[in-house]
Amino acid sequence: MSEVTFRGAIQQALAEALESDDRVFLLGEDIAAAGGAFKVTEGLLERFGRERVLDTPISEQAIIGTAVGAALRGLRPVAELMFADFSGVCFDQIANQLAKYRYVTGGQARVPATIRMANGAGGGFAAQHSQTVENWFLNVPGVKIAVPGSPADAYDLMHASIVDEDPVLFFEHKLMMNVKGDIEPDREPAVLGRACVVRPGTDVTLVATQLMRVRADEAAETLAESGVSVEVIDPRTLVPLDVATVLTSLERTGRLLVVQESPFAGSWGATLIAAVTRDALELLDAPPRIVCGDDTPVPYAGVMEEAWLPTPDRVVAAVEELMRA
Repeated sequence: MSEVTFRGAIQQALAEALESDDRVFLLGEDIAAAGGAFKVTEGLLERFGRERVLDTPISEQAIIGTAVGAALRGLRPVAELMFADFSGVCFDQIANQLAKYRYVTGGQARVPATIRMANGAGGGFAAQHSQTVENWFLNVPGVKIAVPGSPADAYDLMHASIVDEDPVLFFEHKLMMNVKGDIEPDREPAVLGRACVVRPGTDVTLVATQLMRVRADEAAETLAESGVSVEVIDPRTLVPLDVATVLTSLERTGRLLVVQESPFAGSWGATLIAAVTRDALELLDAPPRIVCGDDTPVPYAGVMEEAWLPTPDRVVAAVEELMRA
């Protein structure tokens, strides 16, 4: 593979997993004949048939319940919840069943299920279809959380999620589906629990995921023109969270800025800042800062939604303020 869209990278990874492992199957609302709400599974029904690509009723509880049961029986289901916001409908099954089976059985039972969810604002889907809900699951031990921010990472992390012996929640940002990127054959593949340095720098460590990684990189390019060197780090997974890579960066920069789409409270960014100040306060030359969405539901009106989302300009302003601290 060379240049591919974010959507195409996930689709290719799913196809390869279906081809290489008979235990893998897909299930979800409209993923078969319709190819999914965001066309990620388009063409897979024709290639692999209705026993491997299953349309389900409009019931998130049925989808997750089936995935849990199938995984316990030795299969590797990849379930899709059309919008991540709908995980609230089946939160009990994810938090109290999927996440805890391995623990409550003393490791005798494993649940290698991957749950795909489309999340994020910017598409005009309004308050109940635009949230970045990965933060809802930060306090649920037993699940891993993948948040790819490039086509290459989406491809690699999907493969890593499917083969993992633990359940993985895999979040796909709706506004990134057409983002293009190269998947180099000689690259080091992304793995669960390992961050990547997207852009090296010496003045500020900027940590961001998904759409915010893209906007953070744009901001870093702008700042470079004025002589500010920003190191951009993408955690790629929130559980496990690679704090060590951030600390290594802070040894050089001494300044930390987190950029996230969700509000501050209970977020992965707040968790990262807490871990850094707990474990390595001496590395900080200035108080860490966070650029995030407002503490309101995501607006529907386009101009208000864009004002709600952190922009490259807001990131530039936050870095400049951090440099003056």
